[in-house]
Amino acid sequence: MPVALAVVVHPALPGLLAPAAWRAVASGRPVVALPGTAATADALRAEGRAVDDVPDAAAAAARPDSVVALVPAGVEVDAGEVVDAPPLPGSRLLDVVRVMDVLRSPGGCPWDAEQTHASLRGYLLEEAHEAYDAIVDDDPAGMREELGDVLLQVVFHARVAAEAPPGRRFDVDDVAGDLVDKLVRRHPHVFGDAGPRDVAQVEAGWEEIKKAEKQRRSPTEGVSRSQPAASWGAALVRRAARAGLTTPEPAELGSSSPEALGERLLAVVAAAEQRGWDVEDALREAVRRYAGELDAEAAERPAG
Repeated sequence: MPVALAVVVHPALPGLLAPAAWRAVASGRPVVALPGTAATADALRAEGRAVDDVPDAAAAAARPDSVVALVPAGVEVDAGEVVDAPPLPGSRLLDVVRVMDVLRSPGGCPWDAEQTHASLRGYLLEEAHEAYDAIVDDDPAGMREELGDVLLQVVFHARVAAEAPPGRRFDVDDVAGDLVDKLVRRHPHVFGDAGPRDVAQVEAGWEEIKKAEKQRRSPTEGVSRSQPAASWGAALVRRAARAGLTTPEPAELGSSSPEALGERLLAVVAAAEQRGWDVEDALREAVRRYAGELDAEAAERPAG
Protein backbone atom coordinates (compact mmCIF):
# COMPACT_ATOMS: atom_id res chain seq x y z
CA MET A 1 0.00 0.00 0.00
CA PRO A 2 1.54 3.32 -1.00
CA VAL A 3 1.85 6.42 1.14
CA ALA A 4 -0.92 8.83 0.21
CA LEU A 5 1.40 11.82 -0.17
CA ALA A 6 5.16 12.07 0.18
CA VAL A 7 6.79 15.45 0.82
CA VAL A 8 10.45 15.45 -0.15
CA VAL A 9 12.61 17.50 2.19
CA HIS A 10 16.27 18.40 1.93
CA PRO A 11 18.31 18.01 5.16
CA ALA A 12 20.36 21.15 4.45
CA LEU A 13 17.21 23.23 4.02
CA PRO A 14 14.81 22.31 6.84
CA GLY A 15 11.47 24.03 6.56
CA LEU A 16 11.88 24.87 2.86
CA LEU A 17 8.80 23.28 1.31
CA ALA A 18 6.92 23.85 -1.90
CA PRO A 19 3.53 25.64 -1.61
CA ALA A 20 1.74 22.35 -2.32
CA ALA A 21 3.70 20.71 0.49
CA TRP A 22 2.74 23.43 2.95
CA ARG A 23 -0.90 23.00 1.98
CA ALA A 24 -0.55 19.27 2.57
CA VAL A 25 0.96 19.53 6.05
CA ALA A 26 -1.66 22.13 6.97
CA SER A 27 -4.56 20.05 5.65
CA GLY A 28 -5.26 18.31 8.94
CA ARG A 29 -4.03 14.91 7.80
CA PRO A 30 -1.54 13.21 10.14
CA VAL A 31 2.10 13.98 9.35
CA VAL A 32 4.81 11.36 9.82
CA ALA A 33 8.56 11.78 9.48
CA LEU A 34 10.95 9.21 8.03
CA PRO A 35 14.55 9.02 9.27
CA GLY A 36 16.59 11.85 7.79
CA THR A 37 13.85 14.47 8.07
CA ALA A 38 14.21 15.34 11.75
CA ALA A 39 15.15 18.98 11.16
CA THR A 40 12.02 19.66 9.11
CA ALA A 41 9.86 17.68 11.55
CA ASP A 42 11.22 19.78 14.41
CA ALA A 43 10.52 22.98 12.46
CA LEU A 44 6.89 21.89 11.99
CA ARG A 45 6.55 20.93 15.66
CA ALA A 46 7.87 24.35 16.64
CA GLU A 47 4.95 25.81 14.70
CA GLY A 48 2.47 23.65 16.63
CA ARG A 49 2.05 20.87 14.04
CA ALA A 50 2.02 17.32 15.40
CA VAL A 51 4.53 15.05 13.65
CA ASP A 52 5.07 11.36 14.45
CA ASP A 53 8.36 9.61 13.74
CA VAL A 54 8.23 6.34 11.78
CA PRO A 55 11.11 3.94 11.05
CA ASP A 56 10.53 3.64 7.30
CA ALA A 57 8.12 4.15 4.39
CA ALA A 58 6.46 0.80 5.02
CA ALA A 59 5.49 1.88 8.53
CA ALA A 60 4.07 5.10 7.15
CA ALA A 61 2.03 3.22 4.54
CA ALA A 62 0.75 0.79 7.16
CA ARG A 63 -0.95 3.56 9.12
CA PRO A 64 -4.74 3.10 9.05
CA ASP A 65 -5.26 6.76 8.22
CA SER A 66 -4.13 8.72 5.17
CA VAL A 67 -0.86 10.42 6.09
CA VAL A 68 1.53 13.01 4.75
CA ALA A 69 5.02 11.51 4.94
CA LEU A 70 8.17 13.61 5.16
CA VAL A 71 10.74 11.81 3.02
CA PRO A 72 14.46 12.70 2.77
CA ALA A 73 15.73 13.67 -0.67
CA GLY A 74 17.19 10.71 -2.55
CA VAL A 75 14.97 8.09 -0.88
CA GLU A 76 12.52 6.30 -3.18
CA VAL A 77 9.03 5.68 -1.76
CA ASP A 78 5.84 4.25 -3.19
CA ALA A 79 3.42 7.18 -2.97
CA GLY A 80 0.21 8.27 -4.57
CA GLU A 81 1.61 11.78 -4.93
CA VAL A 82 5.09 13.21 -4.46
CA VAL A 83 5.76 16.89 -3.80
CA ASP A 84 9.38 17.98 -4.03
CA ALA A 85 10.94 21.10 -2.54
CA PRO A 86 11.48 23.97 -4.98
CA PRO A 87 14.97 24.12 -6.47
CA LEU A 88 17.11 26.75 -4.77
CA PRO A 89 20.27 27.92 -6.55
CA GLY A 90 23.24 27.44 -4.26
CA SER A 91 21.62 24.81 -2.05
CA ARG A 92 24.39 22.32 -2.82
CA LEU A 93 26.88 24.78 -1.33
CA LEU A 94 25.32 23.95 2.03
CA ASP A 95 26.13 20.31 1.35
CA VAL A 96 29.77 21.25 0.75
CA VAL A 97 29.89 22.98 4.14
CA ARG A 98 28.19 20.00 5.81
CA VAL A 99 30.57 17.45 4.27
CA MET A 100 33.61 19.52 5.27
CA ASP A 101 32.26 19.71 8.81
CA VAL A 102 32.01 15.90 8.91
CA LEU A 103 35.53 15.48 7.52
CA ARG A 104 37.00 17.91 10.04
CA SER A 105 35.06 16.69 13.10
CA PRO A 106 35.96 13.81 15.45
CA GLY A 107 35.44 10.53 13.65
CA GLY A 108 36.07 12.17 10.28
CA CYS A 109 39.21 12.11 8.15
CA PRO A 110 42.50 12.19 10.12
CA TRP A 111 44.32 13.97 7.26
CA ASP A 112 41.69 16.71 7.03
CA ALA A 113 41.65 17.09 10.80
CA GLU A 114 45.37 17.93 11.06
CA GLN A 115 45.51 20.55 8.30
CA THR A 116 46.25 24.22 9.03
CA HIS A 117 46.16 27.42 6.98
CA ALA A 118 49.91 27.05 6.45
CA SER A 119 49.72 23.42 5.31
CA LEU A 120 46.86 24.19 2.91
CA ARG A 121 48.14 27.39 1.30
CA GLY A 122 50.07 25.64 -1.46
CA TYR A 123 46.94 23.76 -2.54
CA LEU A 124 45.08 27.04 -2.95
CA LEU A 125 47.62 28.25 -5.52
CA GLU A 126 47.79 24.85 -7.19
CA GLU A 127 44.02 24.55 -7.61
CA ALA A 128 43.74 28.14 -8.85
CA HIS A 129 46.38 27.44 -11.50
CA GLU A 130 44.60 24.27 -12.58
CA ALA A 131 41.31 26.17 -12.88
CA TYR A 132 43.12 28.84 -14.92
CA ASP A 133 44.47 26.14 -17.26
CA ALA A 134 40.98 24.69 -17.75
CA ILE A 135 39.69 28.15 -18.68
CA VAL A 136 42.56 28.70 -21.12
CA ASP A 137 41.84 25.28 -22.66
CA ASP A 138 38.13 26.18 -22.92
CA ASP A 139 37.33 22.89 -21.18
CA PRO A 140 33.90 23.17 -19.51
CA ALA A 141 34.18 19.82 -17.75
CA GLY A 142 37.62 20.75 -16.49
CA MET A 143 36.43 24.17 -15.36
CA ARG A 144 33.59 22.59 -13.41
CA GLU A 145 35.90 20.18 -11.62
CA GLU A 146 38.75 22.62 -10.97
CA LEU A 147 36.46 25.41 -9.75
CA GLY A 148 35.04 22.85 -7.34
CA ASP A 149 38.57 22.23 -6.06
CA VAL A 150 39.06 25.99 -5.59
CA LEU A 151 35.74 26.11 -3.69
CA LEU A 152 36.96 23.25 -1.52
CA GLN A 153 39.97 25.32 -0.48
CA VAL A 154 37.74 28.27 0.47
CA VAL A 155 35.45 26.06 2.57
CA PHE A 156 38.43 24.20 4.07
CA HIS A 157 40.18 27.40 5.21
CA ALA A 158 36.91 28.76 6.62
CA ARG A 159 36.39 25.52 8.57
CA VAL A 160 39.91 25.70 9.99
CA ALA A 161 39.34 29.33 10.96
CA ALA A 162 36.11 28.40 12.75
CA GLU A 163 38.24 26.47 15.26
CA ALA A 164 40.70 29.32 15.89
CA PRO A 165 40.95 31.19 19.20
CA PRO A 166 38.71 34.26 19.71
CA GLY A 167 40.07 37.22 17.81
CA ARG A 168 41.23 35.02 14.93
CA ARG A 169 38.03 33.05 14.47
CA PHE A 170 35.64 33.31 11.52
CA ASP A 171 33.51 30.87 9.57
CA VAL A 172 32.18 30.37 6.07
CA ASP A 173 29.15 32.58 6.77
CA ASP A 174 31.48 35.42 7.74
CA VAL A 175 33.36 34.95 4.47
CA ALA A 176 30.14 34.91 2.44
CA GLY A 177 28.66 37.83 4.39
CA ASP A 178 31.72 40.01 3.82
CA LEU A 179 31.62 39.17 0.12
CA VAL A 180 27.92 40.04 -0.20
CA ASP A 181 28.41 43.33 1.65
CA LYS A 182 31.37 44.21 -0.58
CA LEU A 183 29.52 43.42 -3.82
CA VAL A 184 26.51 45.51 -2.78
CA ARG A 185 28.69 48.37 -1.55
CA ARG A 186 30.78 48.47 -4.72
CA HIS A 187 27.80 48.38 -7.07
CA PRO A 188 25.82 51.51 -6.09
CA HIS A 189 24.59 51.73 -9.68
CA VAL A 190 22.80 48.41 -9.14
CA PHE A 191 21.90 48.33 -5.43
CA GLY A 192 21.94 52.06 -4.64
CA ASP A 193 20.96 55.36 -6.20
CA ALA A 194 24.12 56.12 -8.20
CA GLY A 195 22.24 55.81 -11.48
CA PRO A 196 23.25 53.93 -14.62
CA ARG A 197 26.93 53.71 -15.55
CA ASP A 198 28.91 52.46 -18.52
CA VAL A 199 31.79 50.02 -18.12
CA ALA A 200 34.45 52.74 -17.73
CA GLN A 201 32.39 54.49 -15.06
CA VAL A 202 31.82 51.21 -13.24
CA GLU A 203 35.56 50.53 -13.15
CA ALA A 204 36.36 54.06 -11.98
CA GLY A 205 33.66 53.92 -9.32
CA TRP A 206 34.89 50.54 -8.10
CA GLU A 207 38.39 51.94 -7.66
CA GLU A 208 37.15 55.03 -5.81
CA ILE A 209 35.04 52.97 -3.41
CA LYS A 210 37.90 50.52 -2.93
CA LYS A 211 40.31 53.38 -2.23
CA ALA A 212 37.99 54.84 0.41
CA GLU A 213 37.49 51.41 2.02
CA LYS A 214 41.10 50.33 2.16
CA GLN A 215 42.69 53.63 3.20
CA ARG A 216 45.98 52.25 1.96
CA ARG A 217 49.15 53.95 3.13
CA SER A 218 51.21 52.76 0.16
CA PRO A 219 50.57 52.43 -3.61
CA THR A 220 51.93 48.87 -3.45
CA GLU A 221 49.82 47.75 -0.49
CA GLY A 222 47.36 45.02 -1.34
CA VAL A 223 49.18 43.86 -4.50
CA SER A 224 50.06 40.20 -4.04
CA ARG A 225 53.80 39.53 -4.00
CA SER A 226 53.34 35.77 -4.36
CA GLN A 227 51.90 35.98 -7.88
CA PRO A 228 54.24 35.45 -10.86
CA ALA A 229 56.66 38.32 -11.33
CA ALA A 230 55.14 39.40 -14.66
CA SER A 231 51.67 39.62 -13.12
CA TRP A 232 53.04 41.41 -10.07
CA GLY A 233 54.82 43.96 -12.24
CA ALA A 234 51.77 44.52 -14.44
CA ALA A 235 49.58 45.10 -11.38
CA LEU A 236 52.01 47.69 -10.02
CA VAL A 237 52.22 49.47 -13.39
CA ARG A 238 48.41 49.69 -13.57
CA ARG A 239 48.16 51.02 -10.04
CA ALA A 240 50.97 53.54 -10.62
CA ALA A 241 49.29 54.81 -13.77
CA ARG A 242 45.98 55.33 -11.95
CA ALA A 243 47.76 57.17 -9.14
CA GLY A 244 49.81 59.37 -11.48
CA LEU A 245 53.10 57.83 -10.34
CA THR A 246 56.10 56.94 -12.46
CA THR A 247 55.81 53.91 -14.71
CA PRO A 248 58.79 52.16 -16.34
CA GLU A 249 59.74 53.28 -19.83
CA PRO A 250 57.95 50.87 -22.15
CA ALA A 251 60.04 48.79 -24.54
CA GLU A 252 59.57 49.42 -28.25
CA LEU A 253 57.17 46.77 -29.55
CA GLY A 254 56.54 48.23 -32.99
CA SER A 255 53.64 46.49 -34.70
CA SER A 256 54.25 43.21 -32.88
CA SER A 257 51.24 41.06 -32.11
CA PRO A 258 50.74 39.38 -28.73
CA GLU A 259 51.92 36.17 -30.39
CA ALA A 260 55.12 37.83 -31.59
CA LEU A 261 55.66 39.34 -28.16
CA GLY A 262 55.33 35.89 -26.65
CA GLU A 263 57.98 34.56 -29.03
CA ARG A 264 60.35 37.40 -28.09
CA LEU A 265 59.84 36.77 -24.39
CA LEU A 266 60.43 33.04 -24.93
CA ALA A 267 63.67 33.88 -26.71
CA VAL A 268 64.74 35.94 -23.67
CA VAL A 269 63.95 32.98 -21.44
CA ALA A 270 66.04 30.70 -23.66
CA ALA A 271 69.00 33.13 -23.67
CA ALA A 272 68.84 33.47 -19.89
CA GLU A 273 68.69 29.69 -19.49
CA GLN A 274 71.86 29.34 -21.56
CA ARG A 275 73.61 31.68 -19.14
CA GLY A 276 72.24 29.93 -16.09
CA TRP A 277 70.04 32.85 -15.09
CA ASP A 278 66.59 32.47 -13.54
CA VAL A 279 64.24 34.74 -15.47
CA GLU A 280 61.56 34.68 -12.77
CA ASP A 281 64.03 35.66 -10.06
CA ALA A 282 65.56 38.40 -12.22
CA LEU A 283 62.17 39.92 -13.04
CA ARG A 284 60.97 39.53 -9.46
CA GLU A 285 64.00 41.48 -8.21
CA ALA A 286 63.35 44.25 -10.76
CA VAL A 287 59.70 44.43 -9.73
CA ARG A 288 60.69 44.50 -6.07
CA ARG A 289 62.97 47.48 -6.73
CA TYR A 290 60.18 49.21 -8.67
CA ALA A 291 57.76 48.65 -5.78
CA GLY A 292 60.25 50.33 -3.43
CA GLU A 293 60.58 53.27 -5.82
CA LEU A 294 56.79 53.69 -5.96
CA ASP A 295 56.54 53.71 -2.17
CA ALA A 296 59.31 56.29 -1.93
CA GLU A 297 57.73 58.49 -4.63
CA ALA A 298 54.33 58.34 -2.93
CA ALA A 299 55.88 59.19 0.46
CA GLU A 300 57.46 62.35 -0.98
CA ARG A 301 54.13 63.65 -2.28
CA PRO A 302 52.52 66.38 -0.22
CA ALA A 303 49.57 65.18 1.84
CA GLY A 304 46.15 65.66 0.26
